[in-house]
Amino acid sequence: MERTWPRLPEGMEALSRQVSALREALEQSEENTQGMVAALGSFDSRVSAIEASIRPAQAEAVILRGPHENLKNFLEAVDLLKGVVNFFSLDKNFKNCEGVLNQVNNLLTKSALKIEEEFRQLMGTYSKPIEPNLLFDCLLKHLMLSKGNSEAVGEQPSKSFEAAIHPTLIPSGILPLLHDIACQLVQDGNQKSCYRIYRDARRSALELSLRNLGIETLSKDDVERMQRVALQVNIGTWTQCMQITVKVLLAGERKICDQIFDGIAFNKDQCFAELAGGSVTTLLSFADTVARSKRSHENLFLMLEMYGVMHELQSEVEVIFQGKFCSEMKEAALNLTKSLAQVAQEILVDFEEAVVKDSSKINMQNGTVHPFTIEVIKYVKSLLDYQSTLQILFQQSETGSEAESQLAIVIMKIMQDLQNNLNGKSKQYKDSALSHIFLMNNLHYMVTSVRRSQAKDILGGDWIQRHRKIVQQNANQYKRVAWARILQTLTIQATGGTGSSAPSDVSSSGVSRSMIKERFKSFNAQFEELHAIQSQWTIPDQELQDNLRLAVAEVLLPAYRSFINRFGNLVQREKNPHKHFKHSPEALEQLLGQFFQGQQVGEQKQ
Repeated sequence: MERTWPRLPEGMEALSRQVSALREALEQSEENTQGMVAALGSFDSRVSAIEASIRPAQAEAVILRGPHENLKNFLEAVDLLKGVVNFFSLDKNFKNCEGVLNQVNNLLTKSALKIEEEFRQLMGTYSKPIEPNLLFDCLLKHLMLSKGNSEAVGEQPSKSFEAAIHPTLIPSGILPLLHDIACQLVQDGNQKSCYRIYRDARRSALELSLRNLGIETLSKDDVERMQRVALQVNIGTWTQCMQITVKVLLAGERKICDQIFDGIAFNKDQCFAELAGGSVTTLLSFADTVARSKRSHENLFLMLEMYGVMHELQSEVEVIFQGKFCSEMKEAALNLTKSLAQVAQEILVDFEEAVVKDSSKINMQNGTVHPFTIEVIKYVKSLLDYQSTLQILFQQSETGSEAESQLAIVIMKIMQDLQNNLNGKSKQYKDSALSHIFLMNNLHYMVTSVRRSQAKDILGGDWIQRHRKIVQQNANQYKRVAWARILQTLTIQATGGTGSSAPSDVSSSGVSRSMIKERFKSFNAQFEELHAIQSQWTIPDQELQDNLRLAVAEVLLPAYRSFINRFGNLVQREKNPHKHFKHSPEALEQLLGQFFQGQQVGEQKQ
């Protein structure tokens, strides 16, 4: 029997039909939605393509104007064009886009040329040589600040240290522009052009700055033919230029190179090395040429001058020339420092040997200070002017206190060698009295020079006192040798009195008139000979001259007065007593005042 289902109420059937219709409508709507999404996606892509096609036209005017007026807009236009290229490169579904890409690529090529030209113009405009006066002023301020004398500069180091010691190589407002342009050049693949433009511009400015300071390339022959004064001037210029180059110019070049290429994939070290290389080589070559030229004792001080500068710059050289591309320049600078030290030490040894071996045939006939003594003492004084530099030099092979003692050893050896040499020269004199005058003069000159110079701190008070005694010993030896014979003439041993019945030609002490006359004659002859000879001798130091005259007078005059008092009456009875009694004690004293006043050489001035 067929089963029958109960019939739904009429309202429920209507509802069921509505649900079925709704379900069919929803299914149809989903299909339409998917189609609509697809259609909208296609429409959006076409709109983007249209926008991408329009962008080149928007950027073209900015690109053609170039970056000079507005670098920011120019770089934004370049980025926009690159975005267009990226868009079409990522989506290959668009046809007929080649025309747009060609237009965009042409504009990008033009933009690369324009940005490169802008970089070239800016580098050319702001890469000018620095005026010498400004460079010397910067160096002076740098040296003052390095010695802690900030008040002399007018600035506290903590406030504007950089401004005080560095000139403006490139204005600070231009540096960000150059950085942005360099960044764009590297992004465009034009790193080589960027590198070349920057290097050539800065190298030219650096070389012109040095040329304006007076630096020139000299050969070994040029140096050896150069007069000493001219060489001194050139080396004086070189020492200042070396300091300016390292402390001012190269330090500044390093700084702006780092600022311009900060954060850019660019070989800053190599670029800096190439722009600085020519100037550094020129400076180092000059000093190296001087070091390799024909040596002379006078050149020691030129070597010490250059060595002192190179040693003082050593720490800055190591900082500025860091990196493998600058290693060759750094090594050359350090090698030059070592070479100058070696040459200086060798010249000093040569001088020591020359003091020992000097066999000058110049014979100072008046016994004055020998030119060789003056030369050696002057040399020692000059050495002491470079005392700190010499101590640094000796520290290369000695420790601190040993370096100081080494300098003292060298000075003492030179002084002892000079003294030995003078002893040898004194033996050339046939007159031993003049030999002692010669030694007295020269040793006194040595002592006085030491006492009035820095040498007293090196040689010490004991050295001065010891050599003063030697001076006095020679003075005493002179008195003994020169005046012993004439004093013997005034010495007569009494033979015993003769009482009141003594003859008129015999003194109360038993000495005959003839003997006294003979003694007066001998005395007069000897004194006149001594006066004639020794008035031509020279004691250039006035105090020493006066003291020696006084020492002679203190011995001679009392003996002469005593002789006159004892025996003068024997000759005064003669018809012509002045024939024998030529000089009164007062006249004798005046004649002694004429001793040692020979022609004085100009070199005696101290």
